[in-house]
Amino acid sequence: MNNLEKKEKNLSKLMDKLTNLSASYSQSSSGAEKIITERNQLKSEKENLEKKYQELYREQNYLKEKVIKLQVEVRKKSELEEKFNEDINELSQETQELVEEIDKWQM
Repeated sequence: MNNLEKKEKNLSKLMDKLTNLSASYSQSSSGAEKIITERNQLKSEKENLEKKYQELYREQNYLKEKVIKLQVEVRKKSELEEKFNEDINELSQETQELVEEIDKWQM
C-alpha cells in the first residue's frame, strides 16, 4: 500500500505540474499575441519612417540642386557687377580725360 500512496502522490504532483504548465502556456500564448501586435505596430511605424525619410531625402536633393543653381546665378551676377563697375571706371576715366582736354583747349 505504501507503494500505491507514493504513486498517488507522484500522480498528484504531476497533475499539479501539468496544470501549472498549462496555465503558463496559455499565458505565453496571450504574450505571443501581444508580441505579434507590437511587432506589427513597429513594422508599421518603420514603414512610415522610411517613407518620411525618402521624402526628406528627395527634398534635400531638390534643395541642393536649387542652392547650386542659385550659387551659379549669384556668381554670374557678381561677374556682371564687376564688369559694370569696370565699365563705369573706364567711362569715368574717359570723362576725366575729356574734361582735361576741354580745359586745355579753353586756356
